[in-house]
Amino acid sequence: MKSKFLVAGLILGAGGVTAAQAATQITIATVNNPQMVEMQKLTPEFEKKYPNIKVNWDVMPENELRRKVTVDISTQAGSYDIVTLGALNTPIWAKNGWIKPFDNLPKSYDESDLIKPVRATLSYNGHLYALPFYAESSFTYYRKDLFKKAGLKMPEHPSWKQMETFAKKLNDPANGVNGICLRGMPGWGENMALFDTMVNTFGGRWFDMKWQPQLTSSGWHEALSTYVDLLKNYGPSGSTSNGFVEVENLFANGHCAMWVDATSGAGYISDPKTSKVANDVGFAWAPVAKTKHGSHWLWSWALAIPKDTQHSAAARKFVEWATSKEYIQLVGKKNGWVSIPPGTRYSTYKNPNYQKAAGAYAQLTMKAINQANPRQPTLKKVPYTGVQFVAIPEFQALGHQVGQNVAAALAGQMSVDEALQKSQKYVHSVMEQAGHYKNQ
Repeated sequence: MKSKFLVAGLILGAGGVTAAQAATQITIATVNNPQMVEMQKLTPEFEKKYPNIKVNWDVMPENELRRKVTVDISTQAGSYDIVTLGALNTPIWAKNGWIKPFDNLPKSYDESDLIKPVRATLSYNGHLYALPFYAESSFTYYRKDLFKKAGLKMPEHPSWKQMETFAKKLNDPANGVNGICLRGMPGWGENMALFDTMVNTFGGRWFDMKWQPQLTSSGWHEALSTYVDLLKNYGPSGSTSNGFVEVENLFANGHCAMWVDATSGAGYISDPKTSKVANDVGFAWAPVAKTKHGSHWLWSWALAIPKDTQHSAAARKFVEWATSKEYIQLVGKKNGWVSIPPGTRYSTYKNPNYQKAAGAYAQLTMKAINQANPRQPTLKKVPYTGVQFVAIPEFQALGHQVGQNVAAALAGQMSVDEALQKSQKYVHSVMEQAGHYKNQ
């Protein structure tokens, strides 16, 4: 549905109606993560500043957002003036000419303040094509009170083997506490985001240097076996229904002793307004296995403007506002500094208010973002970039189907071997159809 116009108000004079102001309506598609929900709630602040612009929202779960926006953008349906997308899609969509570049940003925006690795993921040919709303790596959350009670100590760099030992000792289903919680919902940006980092650190890779799939390798097998065993033995029931938001809520409500996931969840988990365990949370690096390579990811949720929007100027005003220093200050003052969108600006991490509120995890977040290496995500060389994804157009389909197979193994519907064999066959078929093997 194309954006329309709305009569915002009438200016009355001696002769009655003398003028009418029309407010441009823009529609935003975004994910139902807490930071985006907060952005929606703060929209009146933007509309107060720009009374000639009216903002409409379409907020949905992550998997639905990816499907809906991809179809809309690729078919030029024109339903949205602003879309939420990530580090995988931005350069691909920029290359396809589907989104507009953010050239000539105003001086007040302070483009140089954007964290360099994050900016790089949202650029194509030296131009920014999306502005980061929040950015993240991944790390380990754990309950300090439960560790202390059990006489355990979380190391700075835990291994997956240690995580299994801890999960076994801390698992207490009678009291509603699971030893570990991880994403299980199928999807390239859900279960596969976490599982891909496990594959990396167990020494696996998606493809060798000739683009031959490697999904039946020992690295994949060890990673999937570990993942399945952890969640089957010490995880919550129905894990295949749990994505980021669901597991975040489980942890916040005291049902997880440990959780490995996005650093962007730290504010929600550390805020007493949203988390029952806010005062008992500890943080460590993401777990490793054979190697530290790719054990933590690099991701950004960003805002982009489709090429076919009819209201580019209004959309750009909103994107610049929502990703600005001004917006971060607004969230900090209104809702507390733990709830600001993190990971995008150097100035955030120099702000004394944020340092005080987020001291337990702010520096670890910055280190993880800066040390993530999309060009060398695993032990062996790879022909692709991306830590928790492969930066090729086919990956949405590949990650979706492999994610389904991983979830099936977790649900006991197929064995680990069967899940990997089916995945290997599927990936080879897709890559063959896409012509990756023509010149080999």
